[in-house]
Amino acid sequence: MFGEEEAWKFMDGLHENISAYTHSGSKPCKMAGAGETIVGVSFEFPGAKAKSAGAPIEIIFPEEGSGWEAEATAIIAGTANLEAAQKLVDFSVSKEANEMYNQGYAVLAYPGIAKPVENLPANVADHMIKNDFEWAANNRKNILTEWAKRYDSKSEPKT
Repeated sequence: MFGEEEAWKFMDGLHENISAYTHSGSKPCKMAGAGETIVGVSFEFPGAKAKSAGAPIEIIFPEEGSGWEAEATAIIAGTANLEAAQKLVDFSVSKEANEMYNQGYAVLAYPGIAKPVENLPANVADHMIKNDFEWAANNRKNILTEWAKRYDSKSEPKT
C-alpha cells in the first residue's frame, strides 16, 4: 500500500507504540476486552464476538484500509484418495460450506451468503486493501527476516 520504504517507516513508528507482539491473531482483542491492554491490533471477527459478549471495546478499521489474507483449499498431488479429496474440495466451495464459514468470517467468497455480524460494519469488504499475493509470496522470507530483525525483541515467547 505504501511501498516498501514507507511501509517499514510506518512500522518503525507503530513499533514504538507496541507493548508486545502475540503469536495469536485474536489474542490482542481478547486482551483489550479483558482490560489487559488499551489497544489490540487483531482480526475483526473475534473482536466483534468479544464486544457482543460484553467486552468494553470498539472495532475500528484503519482509514487507509485493512489487511487480510485468503483462505485456501487444495489437493496434494499424488494423493491416494483423490475421489474423497475432490468431494471435500467441492464441498468447501459450496453454498452450504460458505454458510458455515459465516460463523467465523464476515466476508465470504460465495456471493450473497454473508449475513451481518453483530458489532461489525456491514461493509467490511470495503475496508480491505488490494493485496498482491504473488508479490507477498515471493518476498515472504525477506519480509519476515527484516520484521524479526527490527521488531522481534517485543514478541512474546513461543510455547
